[in-house]
Amino acid sequence: MNAESAFIRGQYIIMSLDNLLESIPPYAKDIKLNLSSVLRQTELNPQQLWGTALACAIASRNPTVLNAISVESRQHMTEQAADAARTAASIMSMNNVFYRFLHLTDNEKYKQTPARLRMQGIRTHGIDQADFELWCTAVSAINNCKSCVASHEQVLREKGISEEQVAAAVRIAAVIHAAAVVLETAA
Repeated sequence: MNAESAFIRGQYIIMSLDNLLESIPPYAKDIKLNLSSVLRQTELNPQQLWGTALACAIASRNPTVLNAISVESRQHMTEQAADAARTAASIMSMNNVFYRFLHLTDNEKYKQTPARLRMQGIRTHGIDQADFELWCTAVSAINNCKSCVASHEQVLREKGISEEQVAAAVRIAAVIHAAAVVLETAA
């Protein structure tokens, strides 16, 4: 089994998007309906939409959600784009902690200290930079990093990505994160 297979009740299961939707309990019907809806938004092209979904599923840390989104995303994007989405999620998991700390501390000296964190993946992912920045923004929203959200959103505007497209990506982040929380806490 690969790393994107869900480990459920002692066995690995390949989860489809339909199975994921069906696994959301009735009390979270809004999340179920929103998940179905946000994955059909027209503001984003397929690579933007599914790259956002994949990066956000990784950031949400739920193997069931990650598995279903990963399986579905393969139909809508290249493996290079999927790797770039994974890169965005991994780098933002590091950067969001570091830069959120800088935002939270009152000690200005930390803001003058170089990060000294390797971030080459931000430039070497091999896909459209605007798509990568969109994924970084969505993951940063999940991780609650004001500095990273602001920085990546500014780059998106400079690259001609509209507010509607950014909002569409953040809707995906919000709903995927909510689905992960529901599945983690479902009794």
